[in-house]
Amino acid sequence: MKLTEAKFNFAEKIAKSALLTATKGDGALNTMTVSWGGSGILWGKEVCFVFVRPERYTFEFCEDGDTMSLSFFGKERKDTLALCGTKSGRDVDKFEACGLKFTVNEGACVFDDAEITVILKKLYAQDLDEDCFESELAKPFYANGGYHRMYICEIKDIITA
Repeated sequence: MKLTEAKFNFAEKIAKSALLTATKGDGALNTMTVSWGGSGILWGKEVCFVFVRPERYTFEFCEDGDTMSLSFFGKERKDTLALCGTKSGRDVDKFEACGLKFTVNEGACVFDDAEITVILKKLYAQDLDEDCFESELAKPFYANGGYHRMYICEIKDIITA
């Protein structure tokens, strides 16, 4: 399915949290909860953009691989979103801890019980630059540094349950 055919509001879905799963070049997976991002048309492609801090374990997966996915779950999975947003994949097997079952589609993780999965191909990455923020906008989010890297990804497919 294409983004323009989707029967859901992407901004609303990502604001209510999603799991970002990134695939490393060697096929390894990691997942984390994200809530910053959006979608639109760029370079003649349907895209979404997500943000990952370099301190996060998922960051190395985003850097090493070309594919990732965004998975949206119902309210019954709020504990999963909480765990995946607070625990590191360096310390915990999040897939096992949350009982997440999945298949791999086009190199990206598709969770069995996700309401919506967006399959992504990384096109561009750029670190946010402290000097480019207007006024005091960045201060509450970056008091200790750790500026996010923005990933712009082509939407390859949208899978609904």
